[in-house]
Amino acid sequence: MSLRLILSCAMLAGVLGPAQTASAAQGPLAMPAARIPAVPAQAPQGTAVAPAVRAPAAPCSAPYRIDRTLPNGARWQLCWEMRTIEGLTLNKVVYTPKGNRPVSVLRSTALAQIHVPYDSGTPRYHDIGALGQSAIPLLAADCPGGERREQSVCVTTRPRGHAYLKSGYEEPSTSAQGHDLVVFAAFQVGWYTYLVEWAFSDDGAITPRVGATGSLAGSTTTAGHGWPIGVGSRDFEESHSHNVFWRLDFDIQGKAGDVVEQYDFSGTRTAKRKLKRTTFTKEAKALNRRTRWWRVVDRGVRNADGHPVSWELNNSDSSQYRGPAGEAFTRADVYVTDYRSCERLATVNPAPRCAGSVDRYVNGERLTDPVLWVNVGYHHVPRDEDADPMPTHWQGFRITPRDVTAKNPH
Repeated sequence: MSLRLILSCAMLAGVLGPAQTASAAQGPLAMPAARIPAVPAQAPQGTAVAPAVRAPAAPCSAPYRIDRTLPNGARWQLCWEMRTIEGLTLNKVVYTPKGNRPVSVLRSTALAQIHVPYDSGTPRYHDIGALGQSAIPLLAADCPGGERREQSVCVTTRPRGHAYLKSGYEEPSTSAQGHDLVVFAAFQVGWYTYLVEWAFSDDGAITPRVGATGSLAGSTTTAGHGWPIGVGSRDFEESHSHNVFWRLDFDIQGKAGDVVEQYDFSGTRTAKRKLKRTTFTKEAKALNRRTRWWRVVDRGVRNADGHPVSWELNNSDSSQYRGPAGEAFTRADVYVTDYRSCERLATVNPAPRCAGSVDRYVNGERLTDPVLWVNVGYHHVPRDEDADPMPTHWQGFRITPRDVTAKNPH
């Protein structure tokens, strides 16, 4: 089968295929799956609308239920599924700090796009559209100390280093080691293998990230757009970006009352800094700034100190790629939209009755049930060390609990 035909099949699967659960068999791939280049943002009229992203009302059953108590007593509960379009999707995420009541955090979260533009201007791939069909069956060695669910998903626990270390001066020092619940899957797209991972820490933090490994694509170019690979300086592997988007549908004890706030700290070359809070009442786009961060807060949910419970988002590690006019979705680092079931992907969105990309979802609607879209860029300039197999390079961000507990939960 020609690559062009494979590409057409992948695009149709991404646009027309219904969301599937992980019960669908995933066999090994005979060759790298085709990648999706830029296509018109709007799907053809008459295309079937993909099912809503909302988690089902009924609790999930084994093997799709994850319920793990970490060594410090913290508990995470969630459901997973393997969707044809988004791949690994997590639903109904609940955190229970040791000695505290459960707090629901996320109704649903998944990758929303991996946009890969090359420095010479072409190609410009959109690697998510049929990601679930590219899931790789994991070996026992791929899931050390954990369990494989339906062959394609690993659930494991791993150390995360010091949770704290406190010098007691005249008293003995105290310290504790922290742990993460880790849920991940691997997907073969083109020559790349993408590791899609969520780490849920015993202190309530969540770290979504994507690791790119596998092989370089072997796309050669001129010295101005690449880096010399191999012997001498004759072959230049082309540099490119990986612009990864996540979709996060927060629900802090239910969707009612959730509000998104932006925090800035004014003052440059001065001794004083002043906190400024901006509350998003309508859909919005936001850019990274030094000391800027966001949070989703529910003022009706309070900790023991009476402070409203929230989760903070920091996106300071992005390369902040900004593309041409036809890639307006790259012009912001965080998008805040009101929930719509058909808004599933950040680009090449499959539902015909919704806009085609996340920048167009922002149209001034009032926020009643906010959804966050996070864009993290990484500029990959190849090097000799990337020769097969390519080492994993990671990109992601961190979601930190803010006032979920009244003291250190460890």
